[in-house]
Order: sequence, then structure tokens, then C-alpha cells
Amino acid sequence: MGVVSNLVYLLGVLCVGFAGRYVGVLNDARATYLTRFAFYVALPALVFTSTASQPLREVLEPRLVVGFWAVLLSMAGLAWVVHRRESTPGVRSVAVVQSYHCNLGFLGLPIAAVAFGDVVAAKASLVLGVGALTQVPLSVAVLAFVNDSEANLTRELRGFLTNPVVAALVAGLLAAALDVAVPGAVSSALVAVGDLALPVALLAVGASLSIDRESADLSTVGTVVLLKMLVMPAAALVAFSLLSADLSTTRAGVLMLAMPTAVSTFIYATELGGDANLASVNVFATTVASVGTILLVLQFVG
Repeated sequence: MGVVSNLVYLLGVLCVGFAGRYVGVLNDARATYLTRFAFYVALPALVFTSTASQPLREVLEPRLVVGFWAVLLSMAGLAWVVHRRESTPGVRSVAVVQSYHCNLGFLGLPIAAVAFGDVVAAKASLVLGVGALTQVPLSVAVLAFVNDSEANLTRELRGFLTNPVVAALVAGLLAAALDVAVPGAVSSALVAVGDLALPVALLAVGASLSIDRESADLSTVGTVVLLKMLVMPAAALVAFSLLSADLSTTRAGVLMLAMPTAVSTFIYATELGGDANLASVNVFATTVASVGTILLVLQFVG
């Protein structure tokens, strides 16, 4: 599929998920099944097949990690400065976190695989692993600090260590390093399952979107969308250009950092004293805006 058809496909499946939730077809239980299948089965299959099939030197690119961390931490600092005067700690913490926290797994990796193929998908898998190590602890720390909440860091660390996507990344890198040949039948089955990652993830994300217009602070939402969907991809382009990264590294890094706010930030905000209504609206707004901004990013790096 071409760039435009990819984005039309993304929007269409996302709308199907949203409409399914609205009419009751995708209720909480069914949406949970989709989410679990994507997280525990389809995404790990995609991560493993992407990394195991590539030479290790193609995947382990230091500039990819440096660029990702530079942009992520810079955006976190900028968001802190921009949102420092928000009305309440709950609003301020959510606005800061959702201005940098990317949906790397459910949208970023599958879109990178569909748009650019195996090499970029392998590097996007590395970004996903590094992002899991970086984004979650940072966001939990910000929410806990601003809202003076008690965060269970042991539970978060255990969640990271048992993350099936991270386990699949480690297994894929080991297979690539040791030049392990995956049997043809197993490889074909994993590829088939991995191909389901994008449509299933899009349905799950669409079913999870909700908006409470009466409680939405349009000024705050607009600022979050501006920082997350325009400033962050632009910063990523600049960062990887300054690092003289090759094309596949730039594509993986910029596209992953251009993803909308992760749905998981709503869960973290709810658990750690953030403004849950604002978190929900921001996820909805950045996801809808991403249809247009991802098209721009694909035009720049494609």
C-alpha cells in the first residue's frame, strides 16, 4: 500500500473500533480480549520476526538510542516548562506526561512495519524496547511527584521484566546474534500472526477512545496536541539529522516518536492522581490528529 492508502486504512480501522464501542459491539470485555491478543501474541510475534530476520549490526544502531533518548527527555523538559502554570497538579501532571509519551507498541511498530518493511521494523522494535525501559518509569515518576502519590516502583519494574514484547525483542536479538535459523513453518506462522498486530491494535485503540467534551480544557488539550504531534516529530527530524543517521534509522526513530499519546497514560493518570478526564480527551485528540501528522512524517522520511 502507498502512503495515502496506509493512512486511509489506519483511519478506517480506528473508526471501526470507535464505532464498535459506540454501538456496543466492542464492549469492555471484547476490547480487553483484543488488547490482550495484540499485547501478548501479535506484537511479540512481530517484534521477534522483525529482529531475528535481520543482521544484528542492522538493528543495534547507537544513534537510534541516543536520538530517541535526546528527543524524549528534551520534550519532557519542554512540556514541564510549558505546562508549569496549569491550574491543578492533576491537570499539570497529565499534560506533561501526555506531551511526550508515545504509543510505540500498538501503533508505532505495526505502522513502521507496514510502511517501510523489515529493516525499519527491526529498528522500531529496538525503539519499542528502549521506550518501555524509559517512558514508563519517567511517566510514573512525573505523575507520582506532581500529585504526591505513592507509586509502586517494584510493581512497575516487575511489569517491565515480564513484558512479552521486551522478551520477544531479547529473543529476536539473540537469534540474530547467534544466527539461529527459525524453521520455515514456525517463521511463516509467526509472520501471519504478526501481520494481525496493526488491525487488532487499531481496533483496540479505537474501542478505548472516549471524550468528555464538557470537562475538556481546550487550551490544555490544544497545547498537548501541538507539542506531541508537531513539535516532537520536528525535534526528532532535527535530532537524527544532527546525528547523521542513515535512512532506516531516521525512518524508525522519527516515525516512532511521531506516534500519538499512548492509551496507557490514561491508566497511569487514573492510578496516580492525574486528571482522568483530561487524559482521556488527550488520547482521543492526539490519536485523531495523528492521522494527518503521520502522513506528513511519512512524506518527509519516505
